[in-house]
Amino acid sequence: MSTIAIPIRRTPEVSSPPYRGTVGMACLIIAESAIFTIFVVAYLFYLGKSLTGPTPQNALETPVFFTICLLSSSITIHVAGKFLERGKQQAFLVCWFLTVLLGGLFLFGTGLEWRRLIYERGLTISTNLFGTTYYSLVGLHASHVIVGLLMLLVVLIFGAAGRVGRDQAARVGVLSMYWHFVDCVWVVVFTVVYIIGR
Repeated sequence: MSTIAIPIRRTPEVSSPPYRGTVGMACLIIAESAIFTIFVVAYLFYLGKSLTGPTPQNALETPVFFTICLLSSSITIHVAGKFLERGKQQAFLVCWFLTVLLGGLFLFGTGLEWRRLIYERGLTISTNLFGTTYYSLVGLHASHVIVGLLMLLVVLIFGAAGRVGRDQAARVGVLSMYWHFVDCVWVVVFTVVYIIGR
């Protein structure tokens, strides 16, 4: 008895489209990157063109500690997302809270710096070109940190109420993308303002 080989057709694997939230956040990040690029270029263009003081050399102090706080928050939010994917709710909440705390510390540091610049150095947004470009660039970043912190707080509140579980991991991942963007932008701003600009 002979056997007949019948070819089996394999159905091609259809890859699932990317998560809509991820695509939307990527588009937002691209648009926001363009805005930040304009502000960075303006800061560099007007650097050293102020006819009156104060100047970056005698006004700015490098915010190393608060920068470490912000950059560390990228680690805590990443770890929080991994814990959520594994269903470890308590560990997720702890890491998420640490992210909020570190982001809040950074914002507090920005407020301290602005207070010192305004009241001790007499640098306001209308003092000179340096003041205008400095407050515009750093203020733009600070506004993004505030928005991010508000969103992080909403997730923290819902998480504490037991409303954020493993099924929400993709949405939490989208918010993490935004927070990583805010941190990456700060690396650029820090380099331009506190290293190149001095």
